[in-house]
Amino acid sequence: MVVALSILTSFFIVLFTTSSFIKVAQLKRLFDEPSEARKVHTKATPSMGGVMIFAATIFSFMICYPSEDIGYIKYLIPSIIVIFFIGIKDDIIGTAAVKKLIGHLLVAFIMVLMADIKITSLYGIFEIRELPEWASISLSIFTFVVIINSFNIIDGVDGLAAGVGFVASVAFGIWFLMIGSTVDAIISLALAGALLGFLRFNFYPAKIFMGDSGSLIVGLIICVLAIRLIEYDIAAIPSNMKKISKPIFVMAVLVYPLLDTLRIFLYRMIKGTSPFAADRNHIHHRLMKLRLNHAQTVLVILTFNMGTILFAVLIKEFNTSLTFISLAGIVLALVGVLFLVPVRKKSIE
Repeated sequence: MVVALSILTSFFIVLFTTSSFIKVAQLKRLFDEPSEARKVHTKATPSMGGVMIFAATIFSFMICYPSEDIGYIKYLIPSIIVIFFIGIKDDIIGTAAVKKLIGHLLVAFIMVLMADIKITSLYGIFEIRELPEWASISLSIFTFVVIINSFNIIDGVDGLAAGVGFVASVAFGIWFLMIGSTVDAIISLALAGALLGFLRFNFYPAKIFMGDSGSLIVGLIICVLAIRLIEYDIAAIPSNMKKISKPIFVMAVLVYPLLDTLRIFLYRMIKGTSPFAADRNHIHHRLMKLRLNHAQTVLVILTFNMGTILFAVLIKEFNTSLTFISLAGIVLALVGVLFLVPVRKKSIE
């Protein structure tokens, strides 16, 4: 009951408040202006939709929280607030990439060193299991920075970041529900409800963008849930789910933001430009060059995302390394084909 209440509460908060916020944003001229560097929208659009995502998720989660023992939530809420204000500042006046990175590292240190949300094992990928403490901390901080930024990086097409975040939060929420982790399920579905309500206004043609204030929050919460899932005690998982590799499932859920972020960073470094420089070389830009509009691009990516999740759930008889290699091979092959298909000029709408 309380889990259903969490998703409904955040959904209706966003659904009923966003119209008013759009009017305020228009009056105060809080717009995301078009640019040639990266953005594909052609007119000024209200931004900072992350305000509603932030408020609805926090309110819904805290009012539905089922225990007096707050555990890691003691550190998660302050971290969300830090990320929220970093995003708000960037949405309003802009923030240097280095300053944003420092803020992301601060949040990562809080969650890894204080909340103890960290990856301690690769659970058999390439036969690597327990990690030494220094490797665990380093990998965990790197993971936080990458995932937090990844949702910001993919937020370039109407409904994409919100749609991918919704799929991820629902997938994690269902997993936590099935293993009986109510607290994690509630925060997963509180975020899912907020994103579903936001998609009503953010799907093509978007009436409002989430901005950094939204995408960074989504990335942080999703990262915490991902590490919590990877590190969940195997003894407490039902027998019918134990054969599903936890890290493979998480990578399947986050396949698009991780793939596009790592690919674009590598591409930019090879070209000799900053990894944080804006451009139109993302996977979603490529799909639009193939004559897909915003809605079609998002639906293709979400279908691909859900297909990888299904693969991770169904292919559980292989060992972890073989499953990882199979998943990586399929994903890279699909992306390779995508970039080999010839495109016509003047196709981005």
